[in-house]
Amino acid sequence: MILDEFARYAQFEAARPLPAEVAHHARRALIDWFSALFPGIAVAPGQQLMRAHASELGHGQSSLPGQRTTAFPGTAAWINGSISHAVEFDDIFRDAIYHPGCPTISAALAVAEDRGCSGADLLKAITIGYEISTRIGAAVQPSHYRFFHTTGTVGCFGSAAATAALLAGGNGDVMRHSLATAASFAAGLQQAFRSDAMTKALHAGHAAWVGVTAGTGAASGITGALDILEGAAGFGAAMADQPNWELATEGLGSRYNIQAITQKNHGCCGHTFAAIDAMLDIRARRPIAVEQVQAIRVDTYQTALDVTGNFEPRTAFEAKFSLPYVVSHALLYGAVRLNAFEPQRLADADIRALVARTQLQADAPMSAGFPVMRAARVTVTLRDGSVLEQFAPCRKGDPEAPLSDADLNDKFVELASPVIGAQAARQLLEQLWQVERHDLASLRLTAL
Repeated sequence: MILDEFARYAQFEAARPLPAEVAHHARRALIDWFSALFPGIAVAPGQQLMRAHASELGHGQSSLPGQRTTAFPGTAAWINGSISHAVEFDDIFRDAIYHPGCPTISAALAVAEDRGCSGADLLKAITIGYEISTRIGAAVQPSHYRFFHTTGTVGCFGSAAATAALLAGGNGDVMRHSLATAASFAAGLQQAFRSDAMTKALHAGHAAWVGVTAGTGAASGITGALDILEGAAGFGAAMADQPNWELATEGLGSRYNIQAITQKNHGCCGHTFAAIDAMLDIRARRPIAVEQVQAIRVDTYQTALDVTGNFEPRTAFEAKFSLPYVVSHALLYGAVRLNAFEPQRLADADIRALVARTQLQADAPMSAGFPVMRAARVTVTLRDGSVLEQFAPCRKGDPEAPLSDADLNDKFVELASPVIGAQAARQLLEQLWQVERHDLASLRLTAL
């Protein structure tokens, strides 16, 4: 059974230090998770969750970084997982259409702090969670994404694997039953993307909570159905069309998906990134004023249009899922960071004028290449007859064009400093780059 192979992999990983390059990418993932977490504190649903769980705060050892309090592991994972998904700056595993960091790292940090684990333990748990969950995600795509939010569903496996790794190390039975139990609670519907509801962010928090609960239960002897992935009424049968389970174990322990993670360079839906990058390249070649633009055309893959083809975004959330809006913002302002979704930008008449001149078109080869291929072509036609065109074969931040460590540092400082202060942000960043040399308590995350 597939869960047996995952358990053997986890036992293999538990018995040795992480390879140096793998550990480096686990640190990158951890730093990038904090980058997404801190700005999420000030927006929905973070504040609502803090009110909802007020009676539970101040108990336990698991931190709520940036909020100067703690909670028990399940609650901390639930809140941090939701908050870190709220501003759309979290990482992506492209082949699975999946944000692994929010559920996996939220659960791993909560459990590691609760159990007094080291930074090295945390990095190993993150890696195991990424490797197992990204492979399950790739096996069920692209059909799974028609109705399900992969971060809410597959994220349960990332958090469960990380929790089991921390609680039971190389105990294969705990890993098997943690994953098996988590599978029954995997949830998250795509309809949540298509309104201004807070539900999408909660998917990540729920997945983190599921993993903590399933892993803690498995460590205490709770059992799950071990054929739940490939069984006739299991996860694959219910949530995908003909899943390719060979992908779930291919390269496990030798090829690390955590080394092929996309880190976001823009603060919005990843389906828009290639088009934003193409527009930024056009803008770099030639300054363009609004009145010069006759038309903007974006050719990209069909799923991008299904998820982000909103021409009338009214709120910050809707604008993050509006390809016409973010491309127009990129042309006018040269970036799509968090300020792109502030009220004055949402009301910007020049952006709205460009949105009205934008056309979206599905490209057949790009659509056929999804989810591995995430490309876009942007064409800007000017009123003087000039035509400016740019093709982006991938997104900045993808494995083919990764953000550098320096880029990740800049992103972290930009996003963390307004919340915890510039000095604290730089100090934490330095500690995170050396996290395996620390016990987690020395990070003093509750004091941030």
